[in-house]
Amino acid sequence: MIAILGAGKMGEALLSGVLRAGRRPAELMATARRAERGALLRERYGIETAGNVEAAAKADTLVLAVKPQDMGALLEEVGPHVPAGRLVISMAAGITTSYIEERLPAGVPVVRVMSNTPVHVDEAMSVISAGSYAGEAHLRLAEELLSPVGKVLRIPESLQDGATALSGSGPAYFYYLVEAMVDAGILLGMPRAAALEMVVQSAVGAAVMLRDSGEHPVLLREAVTSPGGTTIAAIRELERHGVRAAVLEAIEAARNRGRELAGG
Repeated sequence: MIAILGAGKMGEALLSGVLRAGRRPAELMATARRAERGALLRERYGIETAGNVEAAAKADTLVLAVKPQDMGALLEEVGPHVPAGRLVISMAAGITTSYIEERLPAGVPVVRVMSNTPVHVDEAMSVISAGSYAGEAHLRLAEELLSPVGKVLRIPESLQDGATALSGSGPAYFYYLVEAMVDAGILLGMPRAAALEMVVQSAVGAAVMLRDSGEHPVLLREAVTSPGGTTIAAIRELERHGVRAAVLEAIEAARNRGRELAGG
């Protein structure tokens, strides 16, 4: 039995993906802060809903999907009711495995996860890290749970704040770039809908080439960049305005802010 505690948008997306991957509704349960939310999940997916304490006591795997600021209260509520041997998976940004372990019975294995919003379309990037008591079997269980909704990568927990900044927030950077490119298309006289379609398909095509070709992004960019052509003129302007440096500093700022939030 897998219980998703705090089945908001990310928790529901994981729940939906796991069901599409073949798990039966009887193998899953969820909790929600509001009764109407729980009723919606029952109606939509045919799963059992329960209170946090009941779910913690009943499930073999607990997925903590609450917001980081709600994690302390959740652990205080369910901690005494988590039996030994349960696997606890945390999806809360910035919350360390040690923070969770200190609020659970001794020896409970914890795996920390940072995923991102493409979980809604089964294209998430999820990075996982083992806590003090989590071993290979626990990491494999986490991978089995997360792989139906995207790609899963193991990293040391010391890199989790960086992963949050890079891939957790990553989709927002691409949306920002798409927004700017669409504005450029409008500046050039194109209808917004046409500009958006061109930019989105270019982004999808470029992403697929990056993923499937195995080529370094520099080589793929150079293949588009003819001597004295239009692309190199655009690249020169991007470099002149310091776009590369801005990206580096932006992602570093996101990492630093994540550390601040984790520290309260």
